Amino acid sequence: MNIYGDDPDPPPSTQLLRNNLRKFKRLYKGGTPDHGNLDVGADQVCQDRPGSKQTFQHILGQPSEPALLCRPSTHEHFAHIKLPKKPDKARLSQAWKTLKTIYDAHPPRPLNLDLKTFDSISVFPPLEAIQTHTNISSTDAEAARTSHVAVTKKLMPYPSDLFAGQGIVILAGGRYTGFATTGLGMLREIGSKLPIEVWVKDQSEEREEWCEELAKEGVACRRLSDYMDTDLLEHGYQLKISAMLFSSFEQILFLDADNVPVVNPDVIFTSKSFTDTGVVMWPDYWKHTGAPYLPYIVGLSDGPSELLREDQTAESGQLLWDKRRHWKSLCLAAYYNYYGPQHYYTMISQGWAGWGDKDTFLIALRSLRQEYYMVPHKLKTLFINGTDAGIGMLQADPTKPDSYEPMFLHSNIIKWSIRGFLCVGCASQAIDPVKVSALENPKSPINEHLKEHRRIFSLTDMHAMNIDPEPSIWRSFEHVACRSYWQDEGLCNRTREHMEQTFGFQFQKSHITAGEEQICLRMR
Repeated sequence: MNIYGDDPDPPPSTQLLRNNLRKFKRLYKGGTPDHGNLDVGADQVCQDRPGSKQTFQHILGQPSEPALLCRPSTHEHFAHIKLPKKPDKARLSQAWKTLKTIYDAHPPRPLNLDLKTFDSISVFPPLEAIQTHTNISSTDAEAARTSHVAVTKKLMPYPSDLFAGQGIVILAGGRYTGFATTGLGMLREIGSKLPIEVWVKDQSEEREEWCEELAKEGVACRRLSDYMDTDLLEHGYQLKISAMLFSSFEQILFLDADNVPVVNPDVIFTSKSFTDTGVVMWPDYWKHTGAPYLPYIVGLSDGPSELLREDQTAESGQLLWDKRRHWKSLCLAAYYNYYGPQHYYTMISQGWAGWGDKDTFLIALRSLRQEYYMVPHKLKTLFINGTDAGIGMLQADPTKPDSYEPMFLHSNIIKWSIRGFLCVGCASQAIDPVKVSALENPKSPINEHLKEHRRIFSLTDMHAMNIDPEPSIWRSFEHVACRSYWQDEGLCNRTREHMEQTFGFQFQKSHITAGEEQICLRMR
């Protein structure tokens, strides 16, 4: 079995590893070390870390030792992380009422812009099309500018005693909760020790038993409906800014639910790019396509302008934000999102790619002349192994300004959810319903990879970037499928079978502790 995927022409480092693994297996042919007496404790799973540099060094440098030690589940290492403090419901609710009163008093004009599509969504529109696409009169533009000026003057000062510390904020709910289980698991798999808040819209989207599990790892569940009337939010794009506003953290790393970090992101809070500016943003593929009147409305020009035309747009699958330094910018972005579906989303993108919240943060910063750091490296598209079908966007590590090194995989195309990958019959289940999984859907671009137990990431691509996150993602999957609130016997068995056949993991029963039979997970 080829445990390294389907690359027909592997790089020299991969071939060297294969050769050494063959030698290593010959050394241990006929038996493997017995780790059955390890004291793993109740509800723990012994696991290794296949694909890591440490593992490669161990195999290549010490062939006389066991390849990988069996050790407790990574998730058990984070019980010491303190839960973030619960936000002050009364004061935050009042703060939102104050902001809402300001927003309601100063709507943009026209309140409802017609959303029209361009002739092609795959070809960047020509300048003439951008200049004439959205019809707004000079009278409406003047009224919108007047409202904007009034809002910026009335924005409330930073409530310094409401927020504290650093942490990660993830927005879940509905099918995005399944994606969030992967990102959360991956954060702990790669060693993040930051407290985390998982936000959902209201109680109907909350899973109480899951939240109780998460609390043991320093993760708190929050509901937006505790602080605002969420019925006012007509589009999911409006939820992100609300979670950022109400989060108990002063400094926030916001991650979309379908964002999977590939290296530990904790270091970015102390990076020069963040400490110097208070905001780090990541680039999107294309330049700005906003309406010519947008710079005028937000106070950047004295009339219709092409001022923003050469600006790189932002990709908001990840945002690093200091609320103390950029509170008013955040509140102004909330104003844009409050009127986003009716007005500002269309003004900013004019209905081309990226319609939504993603550039509201950048425009707010520009409008208030606030500094920020835009990561200088272009994002890279990650493709499904052996195909030209995309998986998502790989965004760079902002602590490495001189070279591109990936940190985040925003999986906006292939969204990583174990239930979405391997669940059978999920459409009939009330919990986290999945219409049809990739395994069940022959038209899914990863259907054959799952059926044939092939890697989804190309190892050639992974070695070129000095990462290999896929085994860790599957370790996170295994935790969800086999040992969490979401556990399902059939799903667990299919997950472990894929891990065995694709990556060479082994699952073997260990000793019984506290009356429960333990499972040992290691790589052969």
